[in-house]
Amino acid sequence: MTKQRIESIREKNIIIDTIIAALAERNEYLICGHTNPDEDCISSMVAVAILLTRFDKNPRLFIPGDIPKNIHYLINICSHNSIKILNRDRQVPNNIDTIIVCDTPKRAMLDSCRKIDSMMKSDSVVTIEVDHHLGADSNYIGDDGYCLVTEASSASELIGFIALKLRKKKGLLSRFMISDPFSRNFVLAVLTGIIGDTNMGKYIKSRREKKYYDIFTAIYDDILMTTTVRESNLTSSEDIYRELQRLSEKEEQCYRYISDKKTTSGPVAYAILSEEDMGYLFSEFDKDIVTTVTKSIANDFAETTKRIGLIVFPDEKGTSGLVQFRMRRSQDFKDFDLRRVIDFFAIENGGGHEGAIGFRFPEHEMQDPEGYTKTIIDRLKKELA
Repeated sequence: MTKQRIESIREKNIIIDTIIAALAERNEYLICGHTNPDEDCISSMVAVAILLTRFDKNPRLFIPGDIPKNIHYLINICSHNSIKILNRDRQVPNNIDTIIVCDTPKRAMLDSCRKIDSMMKSDSVVTIEVDHHLGADSNYIGDDGYCLVTEASSASELIGFIALKLRKKKGLLSRFMISDPFSRNFVLAVLTGIIGDTNMGKYIKSRREKKYYDIFTAIYDDILMTTTVRESNLTSSEDIYRELQRLSEKEEQCYRYISDKKTTSGPVAYAILSEEDMGYLFSEFDKDIVTTVTKSIANDFAETTKRIGLIVFPDEKGTSGLVQFRMRRSQDFKDFDLRRVIDFFAIENGGGHEGAIGFRFPEHEMQDPEGYTKTIIDRLKKELA
């Protein structure tokens, strides 16, 4: 069936709500694009993957071909957000329950393999589609009710639009402890795709496309000016673009610093950061970088033991006055529900799902983070023995 624009706002909102529910509630995600992917294809794939990590999911990108050199910084971002890139058929796991197809005009252009083709035919697998290609040489790939296929400057713009709708779902955001779906890296990916498909806005075709180009540029600029760049003169999208590429390099430095603190005890790989450590990190890196990297490292630690990763750190001095604990479970380890830790220790300020939890204590109640961490690890050793 030839792709057509979604005519009514109501229909578009219903589709977006259905997609958001799938992002929050389903478990194993594979994200695909078209053969010979361009900037918008890769950017939209990375953007939706980053959005999934906000729900503490572990998405995978299937990209068997070459990636344009000018957007390799997006691949670096993936490595710091626990987003795996698969480039061979045999790397595709068997337990995928959700496939997300980005920026692909028709089924014949999908960058796929036999295993993925078979999964898409299964009743147990949901296929979501996000695309802006309409008209004669196009056809739908996603399942009925899961196709956000409509007029837009790019597929990345549509991913950004999903996040704008998600921003209004305060109950859902609170449940997953998401302060704002618009992280710096997410906006970077969205605007990269828009810029790539519109040549810095020169090819925008309508007032609606101009509106969303301006919205995401403004959000992008605001994130930089309020959380990352304190003495900078950003006057254009080009300036913003270059600045955020530079910040992805800072992310790598932050990642290395925290990784060097890793300790392993039985099934748990962990790091405990002191006030001095956090003082250094917040003096060298902006809060968004530190937040992204700490979450990612807990995931990576879990993969090193094939069991559990944990990171413990105090918030920036003078802010919340909390000590944070973030715990993740390896993707291949399904035998233990991490929420049991919250039950074991009757933790009141915490939450998450079976594979990822977070909890926190006021600093005056957590005088000995190392001792408390040891207590948690000892209990985990007992439970997992």
